[in-house]
Amino acid sequence: MAYDETGRDAPAEPSSGVPAAVLENVFDDPLHGEPGRDRIAVHVVWEFVLLAGLGGMAYLLWRENADALRGDGLKSLLVDAVALGLLALAAGLSLRAAAVNLAVGPVAVAAALHVAEQGDRGLREALLPALVVAALGGAALALAVVVLHVPGWAASLAGAAGVIVYIERRASPVVVQGTYDPRGMAVNLFAGFAAVAVLGGLFGAVKAIRRLVGRFRPVTDPARRRGVVAAMVTVLALVGSTVLAMLAGVLIATNGTGPVAPTSGLDWSILAVGTAMLAGTSAYGRRGGILGTLIAVSLVVVFLAWAQARGWTVSRWAVGGAVLGGGLLVTRLVEALGRPRTATGEAPELAPAGDGTISTGWALTRSGPVDTWPSVLPVQAEETTADPWEAHRWETGPQRWDADDR
Repeated sequence: MAYDETGRDAPAEPSSGVPAAVLENVFDDPLHGEPGRDRIAVHVVWEFVLLAGLGGMAYLLWRENADALRGDGLKSLLVDAVALGLLALAAGLSLRAAAVNLAVGPVAVAAALHVAEQGDRGLREALLPALVVAALGGAALALAVVVLHVPGWAASLAGAAGVIVYIERRASPVVVQGTYDPRGMAVNLFAGFAAVAVLGGLFGAVKAIRRLVGRFRPVTDPARRRGVVAAMVTVLALVGSTVLAMLAGVLIATNGTGPVAPTSGLDWSILAVGTAMLAGTSAYGRRGGILGTLIAVSLVVVFLAWAQARGWTVSRWAVGGAVLGGGLLVTRLVEALGRPRTATGEAPELAPAGDGTISTGWALTRSGPVDTWPSVLPVQAEETTADPWEAHRWETGPQRWDADDR
């Protein structure tokens, strides 16, 4: 038993001499990503930048139109934030699973049109069929992605085309028939969205969950299948993102002041994916922040309200493109500064087989010295005694009987 100078038990060192930080990650499978814990500091710093931008934009909106931040104006603003937030959560969930769902915008518009047409039957009667169709559509999209093992953006674009065909059956805007007004419970809706966004970010920061959710992310060849677990996680992510997009469409329809226009909805997809990436979610999957989605959604919604207060006509395409461009820069930042940090500050390299190291790629030092063999064989002396190896019984050729003395 070892003791330190205070008389207490000294912490045991690994017998192999390997730092504990390396041993903690030694069982990570390199085939599912770099071993180690992703660094979260880059997300925290970026979220502080987003928070400062939100504070500045809220101040500008207050100076331009203070009524937008109080009373009915604030309730409408909160519902808009929840609608965009659900779309951003849908896009962010599929992004983290490395199978981005670009059909979230068309799904939201289709759900808005359905609720506008069927709202007079009651919210529950209009919502249940839309929920079933969204879940089945998300499952069909997920099966196409995991069975064929194709990129999520390509498969979701094909799905978006089918949804747009449904939307284009309406030749004119649809007036909302129901009487449901989400502004009456705007605070509760926003609190629920904030709780889901923050809790999702906290759980996503856990090493095991982060690696599990992003397991579909390619590590070597993108065409290589990632396994049954990765496929199941991707299925759940795509189904969940489609359902969240449908719920966002319900709020878009019921919180509007006019009829629902039958647009393609791809502008909503661009805005949702851009907002999720601006929040710190990597375009490659797996990595993401904690409070980023909540702050980024609030920032975009306050900006749109400020532009409307100034009398500007801002296209959703333009805002979505700008946000997406900023999100690409954030992805580069997150991928460069968020990689796992090992004990030596560098990612371990795979060791060749047969050199005495563990096959997982972590080279372990030996606990004691090992005798070394000489590099060359010793030189044989010229005068030696009779060599037993030269006896006739070891000869491979026929024995010469005449060579013996008789």
